[in-house]
Amino acid sequence: MERDNLQEGEAQGVNICDPPCEINPPADTLATSLSLLGSHMFPYPVERNDTTAVNEEQPADSNLPDVTEEEKVGEAEPRSDRVTELETEEAANSESENNASSQPADGGPADAAPDHGRSDSGEFVVAMLAKAKLEEQGIGVKGRSSPLLEAGIPESPTFMSHRDEDVTAESWRRHRKHVFVLSEAGKPIYSRYGSEEALSSTMGVMMALVSFVQSGDNVIRSVYSDGHTVVFLQKGPLVLVCVSSSRQTEQQLGGELLYVYYQIISMLTQASISRIFEHKKNYDLRRLLAGSEKILDGLLNLVDSDPSFLLAAVHCLPLASSLRDSLSQILQKAITPNLVFSILIAKKQLLTIVQEKTVIEDARLEPADVHLLLNLIGASSAFQAGEIWTPICLPLFNPDCYFYAYISYLDPPECTVCLLLLSTDKEAFYAVADCKRKIEEAMVAQNSLSLIAVVQSYSVSQVGVSDLRHFMYKPFDVPDNYRQLTQFTSPEMEAPYSSEEEKMRLLDLYRYMHSRIHSTSRPLKLIYHVAERETLLAWVTSKFELYTCFSPLVTKACAITAITKLLRWIKKEEDRLFIRYPPKYSTTPNPSKSSRGGKSDQQDSTDNGFLSLL
Repeated sequence: MERDNLQEGEAQGVNICDPPCEINPPADTLATSLSLLGSHMFPYPVERNDTTAVNEEQPADSNLPDVTEEEKVGEAEPRSDRVTELETEEAANSESENNASSQPADGGPADAAPDHGRSDSGEFVVAMLAKAKLEEQGIGVKGRSSPLLEAGIPESPTFMSHRDEDVTAESWRRHRKHVFVLSEAGKPIYSRYGSEEALSSTMGVMMALVSFVQSGDNVIRSVYSDGHTVVFLQKGPLVLVCVSSSRQTEQQLGGELLYVYYQIISMLTQASISRIFEHKKNYDLRRLLAGSEKILDGLLNLVDSDPSFLLAAVHCLPLASSLRDSLSQILQKAITPNLVFSILIAKKQLLTIVQEKTVIEDARLEPADVHLLLNLIGASSAFQAGEIWTPICLPLFNPDCYFYAYISYLDPPECTVCLLLLSTDKEAFYAVADCKRKIEEAMVAQNSLSLIAVVQSYSVSQVGVSDLRHFMYKPFDVPDNYRQLTQFTSPEMEAPYSSEEEKMRLLDLYRYMHSRIHSTSRPLKLIYHVAERETLLAWVTSKFELYTCFSPLVTKACAITAITKLLRWIKKEEDRLFIRYPPKYSTTPNPSKSSRGGKSDQQDSTDNGFLSLL
């Protein structure tokens, strides 16, 4: 829902979702809370309507001034590109930690990790990634204390600048997008800009708004003010709030908040967080998340600049199919019991992924989980120090359990090719490390690293379509029995989109087109949109989703002709652009620990999840 599309009488106000209550909250009392929030967040006070909306009705779509023509081709089923919400019931009185399982996120009961008054495995991840650099001494020596857990290591000046920002300054208010995370008790957990302590009163007002609306048996979804949108998302005991001055819709901002929630879950698990707040509602979660700000900041920077999150798809590095097949075969041969996923990443894009055959019969790895893994690896230089063995939760695969991730770069000191192996056995470090050794030897023998080093993304000029400046293509026509990741392809952004400002402007146009295509009230299949500096055409069918950008003088007929040529080129190059048929392997013995509700035989009730760096 976009601000400039709101119906008259709803231009500013509070959007509250069903179920409606018999008596709405008093407008004056609600306005008081809004005024308190607005006096801090916005340069001008928040305005409101005389009444609040207490329904889910979306306002009708309307054209922007620079739109000359739109076409609705047939009826399109509303589709959501957001990651689906997860609700997994936690098994009662669980006394031992789960290994990661192949149970889908919406599956049945699952045991949860124990809470012994100390931080669990997620804290290990956070402590590790909070440090800018690893000391190699002590790594790989069993029994020695990990330098990752030592306190007092200073953070980088750039990272500290966001934390020390003056929240009363006008520059703080003018940030394009703020994100806040707090508990139901109003305890601050995270702020993208400024320290949580300085914003405790602001977050208290946010929680007061949430609680006040809840008292009327409603759930607050969004607040629209002059030039700003405030979106609320409550997930269990956590409340996430986004304050944005961008033109993104409520659904898009809500999807970004969901990613922030998933990133927190990936470090602590959903079951652990629920259990902590059931035991102590005013618990300060920053004790477990200390140092994780860098991970969350990196995620939000990626969400702003990477269209993968908008399309809910993974960007694969264009690679000759023969080389990709060769790399996949190398991963297929290097296996060990309970190894579930083998992933090869280069230049922050996916090279290939091999999955355990038994696991993907029940569930698949979702793009959102891959995005979280990529962000985790790129968030810190700690992973470049050597071999890392750490627990990680994949929220859409199973939000209550951990995988154990082996992370190692294969091409130091450049550190552009990263191997990620995910196992369900926390004691499998040496076995998984041996798989890495086999993979590395095979890649050296085939000169694979040198071939990967020269691979680059492609230019839009290689397509051979005149006036085409950029495009994003997401296929749907892959047979489901291959259960592969949703992928997309796009060329490098070139002139006139070379600067960061121009890249952001083009992405904002894509976001607008995406919101119109996937509107819940009036979805479209084809949009021809003439902007001030370019012409865009978006098209969605049962086989693909396509967004294209042309020079400003291109007519609709010429744009459709150009798209026909583009689709032919993509079809010709699809083996290079996508992982068409992801390979599988079968480990022996059968990986029972990755089955639904599986539990490690090696665990005991005293395991708190801390892993030694072997």
